[in-house]
Amino acid sequence: MHMLNLGILAHVDAGKTSLTERLLHTVGVIDEIGSVDDGNTRTDFLALERQRGITIKSAVVSFAIDDLTVNLIDTPGHPDFIAEVERVLGVLDGVVLVVSAVEGVQAQTRVLMRTLQRLRIPTLIFVNKIDRRGARCVEILDKISERLTPAIVPMGEPGELGTRAAYFAPYAADRLRPRLLDPLAGHDDELLAAYVEDGVSDACLRAALVRQTGQALVHPVFFGSAMTGAGVTELIGGIRELLPTAKADAEGPLSGTVFKVERGAAGEKIAYARMFSGTLRTRDRLILRDGEEGKVTAISVFDQGSAIREASVTAGRIGKLWGLGAVRIGDTIGEPRLPPAGGHHFAPPTLETVVSPGRPADRGALHTALTQLAEQDPLIGLRHDELRGEISVSLYGEVQKEVLQATLADEYGIDVLFRETTPLCVERPLGTGASVEFNKRDPNPFLATVGLRVDPAPIGSGVAFRLEVELGSMPYAFFKAVEDTVQETLGQGLHGWQVTDCAVTMTHSGYSPRQSHAHQGFDKSMSSTGADFRGLTPLVLTAALRAAGTQVYEPMNAFRLEAPADTLGAVLPLLARQRAVPRTTRIEGSSCVLEGVLPVVRAHELEQRLPGPTRGEGELECSFDHYAPVARDAIPDRPRTDLNPLDRKEYLLNLTRRLGG
Repeated sequence: MHMLNLGILAHVDAGKTSLTERLLHTVGVIDEIGSVDDGNTRTDFLALERQRGITIKSAVVSFAIDDLTVNLIDTPGHPDFIAEVERVLGVLDGVVLVVSAVEGVQAQTRVLMRTLQRLRIPTLIFVNKIDRRGARCVEILDKISERLTPAIVPMGEPGELGTRAAYFAPYAADRLRPRLLDPLAGHDDELLAAYVEDGVSDACLRAALVRQTGQALVHPVFFGSAMTGAGVTELIGGIRELLPTAKADAEGPLSGTVFKVERGAAGEKIAYARMFSGTLRTRDRLILRDGEEGKVTAISVFDQGSAIREASVTAGRIGKLWGLGAVRIGDTIGEPRLPPAGGHHFAPPTLETVVSPGRPADRGALHTALTQLAEQDPLIGLRHDELRGEISVSLYGEVQKEVLQATLADEYGIDVLFRETTPLCVERPLGTGASVEFNKRDPNPFLATVGLRVDPAPIGSGVAFRLEVELGSMPYAFFKAVEDTVQETLGQGLHGWQVTDCAVTMTHSGYSPRQSHAHQGFDKSMSSTGADFRGLTPLVLTAALRAAGTQVYEPMNAFRLEAPADTLGAVLPLLARQRAVPRTTRIEGSSCVLEGVLPVVRAHELEQRLPGPTRGEGELECSFDHYAPVARDAIPDRPRTDLNPLDRKEYLLNLTRRLGG
């Protein structure tokens, strides 16, 4: 049995979910096509998805094409839910990228295509909505070539555009041939030589198309309509012929990846896992991250549009797993696979807001609900401020905040309020700083010696912990306590933001060996414990950070703005008010294109204000680019949620209270 794990990707409203419905209907899985407007589709199963008409959570359905079983994954199109897309990419064998024949290539389409190319995921392009008024063909192909990739091969042409009679006519071999030669020969010297010397047979060209599509070197383009079914049969044929099937070794070592976690009706965790090799069976015990262990109590696999119970899930398939209470998204099942180059495919959240319950009595329930939602989306970070009784949540955008608010109300019965969205900044050391406190010397109240030096590190390197002391100079547990506490303490720098791109080196260490009074047990007042090192490390580290100094950086987007050329005079002042800095400006026909940088926190407002001065024709594309220093007179401070080691007296008092002293 051949398997293909297929993703449907696109910008919002391109018709992904409608295409999924049409595919399921065409292959005979469903008898009636659901409607996004009516809220009865197979993949938008959340009530909120049906109300808003957008996909929020990825969903899996299955169907067969001859001897090929396809697990089709419908993914969100709105950029605020890009984390869902990110998790799916790692389990896919191929993708259908949907582009609207009316709206054309959108900003999100470009973000997705860049990622698919970087990860070398085989991709077919489906130009949808050819039946809609305003549908275009030649112009859309030109835009795909210009803004996505020139390595495209139109597999036919549409007719009767903009009408219910619109159709897709595949090219015959003699018409397809000249469209194949240039893109294929550019990646195959032998094919080029054969063409020049002897000519190339149609069968040879077709085989080269299959091979290069599977290598993500070229991208066949189909046209059609998910609403009328035009071109969908041809797309299904392309999926069967052109996309590579899953590479799977059922007899190999167990290896899989958890890409989604949801809660069942009884509140139990259900993990979605793609198996790459081996076979996972019910009652198998698994070691998850941090040494947590779990036993698989039930398994479902996808078949003919439904998830059915099975005793096992084999390599190449996607399974739903029960019984793994400690499972989290990203967990490895069995042997780990090599991570994708560059780690995350997309940028992490760069915005933050404080969420509070409308009724104070719901504070505990809100904490539980947000914790469960964060389990389902690991790129949404929670930050608990026990002193103020507040919870901050990191986000991608305002739509995500609205969806979170509706989800909490609909699924948990909790009405919440949000504060104004703020940028999620970072801190970086300006120079080198060091500090040390010695055991049994004032003012150190802890039975520990800790010396730390902070050095700046290259941008993007994160945090490194190093030793300049002998590892055997004290018990390893004490070194581990220092390292773990360093990582935790760097979550809040001198201005309250996470400190990154630095190296922290332990320069001094010391402890009081285990001691006891005569004929008595262990006396922790005379002997060092891990608590001593955990208590002292924040004081030493923040003193070193003070000596080094830190700079606060805010997240910046790269933007591309296309608008009518005669609106440039109105657009430039708007950009200036949003602190956007154009770096290039060029005229393309009747349009002007500006590219530059923009603070992330201003992107939403710019998007809202853009239609006015551009007569509704302005198109804004934004993506996270880098962090930029905040001006010294505008440094934002983030309220601390720790015991505040910046104030020694307050820190020691709070620590004593926490320990019950």
